[in-house]
Amino acid sequence: MVFKSKIKWIALFVLLLSFVSLIRHLSIARFSTVDLVQYTAMAGFRDDFAASISGKQNFRNKKLWGLVKPLQSLQPYANPRSSYPVPNEQSNGFIYAKIFGGFANIRSSICDLVTISRLLNATLVIPEIQESTRSKGISNKFKSFSYLYDEEQFVASLTNDILIVKGLPENLKAARRRNAFPTFKPKTSASPDFYIKEVLPALKKAKVVGLVITDGGCLQSILPSSLAEFQRLRCRVAFHALQFRPEIRELGHRMVERLRAWGQPFLVFHPGLIRDMLAYHGCAELFQNNLRERQCFFVPFLALVTHYPVVDVHSELIQYRRAQMIKRGIINEELGVDSHLRRENGSCPLMPEEVGILLRAMGYPPKTIIYVAGSETFGGQKVLIPLRAMFANLVDRTSLCSKTELADLVGPETHLPLDLFQSPPAKSEEQLKEEWKKAGPRPRPLPPPPGRPIYRHEKEGWYGWITETETEPDPSPVDLRMQAHRLLWDALDYIVSVEADAVFPGFNNDGSGWPDFSSLVMGHRLYEIASSRTYRPDR
Repeated sequence: MVFKSKIKWIALFVLLLSFVSLIRHLSIARFSTVDLVQYTAMAGFRDDFAASISGKQNFRNKKLWGLVKPLQSLQPYANPRSSYPVPNEQSNGFIYAKIFGGFANIRSSICDLVTISRLLNATLVIPEIQESTRSKGISNKFKSFSYLYDEEQFVASLTNDILIVKGLPENLKAARRRNAFPTFKPKTSASPDFYIKEVLPALKKAKVVGLVITDGGCLQSILPSSLAEFQRLRCRVAFHALQFRPEIRELGHRMVERLRAWGQPFLVFHPGLIRDMLAYHGCAELFQNNLRERQCFFVPFLALVTHYPVVDVHSELIQYRRAQMIKRGIINEELGVDSHLRRENGSCPLMPEEVGILLRAMGYPPKTIIYVAGSETFGGQKVLIPLRAMFANLVDRTSLCSKTELADLVGPETHLPLDLFQSPPAKSEEQLKEEWKKAGPRPRPLPPPPGRPIYRHEKEGWYGWITETETEPDPSPVDLRMQAHRLLWDALDYIVSVEADAVFPGFNNDGSGWPDFSSLVMGHRLYEIASSRTYRPDR
């Protein structure tokens, strides 16, 4: 009995302490609510850097942020020589062009178009950016070329190089609508001889020639030594003539000022995980490695039950795009390749977790500001989770810009209906039996057990059509508008990347001729300040 009474007194004492603790916490919460503020990424930077500075950490480590001394003597030079002739007013005709593709393809194609116009002594009509003209509901304030670049700056900068007009003369516009002029679709590696022997005769005869550029660029990347001035002309176009429109430049420099406002250097990381690039190089199995690690326990059991191997949906999407490229003649390879060999060869991008390990090994502290560039990261934000675990101060344009600033950059747009995925009609029992009969030689594995129903929210986007149909649907109006918006987001990231203290690309094409964002940034930084710290990782 004495023992039981002691237990009761102990339990009563514990309850009393709990009650006192609860009263204490409630009083603290009551009198401290006035000091609570909403957490933001920038507020988190302030706290992190305050703690870092108090710990006397050196963020200005010359080995991490300093300029490269052997390259400090290099200076940019793209001005024409004294003997560079002024373009002839009596040109051979007009060249108009339609450019398809993303930010890197557009920028590279415009540089090639100016060079070709100079080579053929032709008048260049300001090219049309199809990613903006195809999109419905784009703001009327900006049209085609002016959606991304400053037309007046483009024309004024190239006055001594080529003749540029904003449109064809009125007497030629009607003939263009009837497709009365010859049109060429040059390859990315087209040589100057192709334009002199094939395009120039047609230009002199018809006075107007059209070019359709789909693969990014229309002239070989390295010209012969006899055409050194044309190579220099490319530099003038890329680094002087192609200036973003004022709204983009203003917001981009504002983002750089916000990053520098904390008095610390920042690094830009471009993942390079783009679906077209992954399909072009045959890197479909990059995401399967992560799938195996995450599902190492239940995937074998699931495959055993269903008699089908579990394949990541990202790999299916990459292979589908690769099949399209093979059909169009962009790739002259087999559909199925060993992605592991491509990865060992350095043809595939580094995964974000690998980049995080490299940065930590090089000495970058966990509180380093890392700006993630690129409007498209195939696989979504989940592939950046390992990098965020290593570097907490990971930001992008959405962290530095408000929704109002981004909306003002886009301009007023008309309302579009919701992009709802339309499910294909259900197959009848007779159709399923007929497919089963034509499925192939027996013995065949048993069909998988019936799964749960697919809900409406799971049918939106690419993971909807890939599970319901075998062909990718045509881009919807919302998709076309997003493609145009990506040009603006890439332009903002381009400005931040050029001004960054250090740049670490997850992938670059190493001068292979296929343009990409990282290669353009690396070239621009090399031209502006050759000694700036730009990493070229050996993948």
